[in-house]
Amino acid sequence: MVQTTGKTSRLEARITPDLQALLRRAAEIEGRSVTDFVVSAVQEAAQRRIEQTQVIRLSLEDQESFVAAILDPPEPTPALKRAFQRHREMIQKSE
Repeated sequence: MVQTTGKTSRLEARITPDLQALLRRAAEIEGRSVTDFVVSAVQEAAQRRIEQTQVIRLSLEDQESFVAAILDPPEPTPALKRAFQRHREMIQKSE
């Protein structure tokens, strides 16, 4: 839930009359104002979208592969070793 500080900002949107009627009807069903209904729906949608980008969902097979790679990682390839070396050199130069 988002905490409010008492200050508000205005958000305007152009919508079709059909969408306005739909929103009004949905708000009436919930016994809320259209503004309250829209703000709540937008907040829930925003929270879901953010969660979708922050949470990685893996199948059971992928979870097992992930854990196996962490518990028994493969040896670094020559390219990875060169990348580590370049990284060390860049860090030392910046110090």
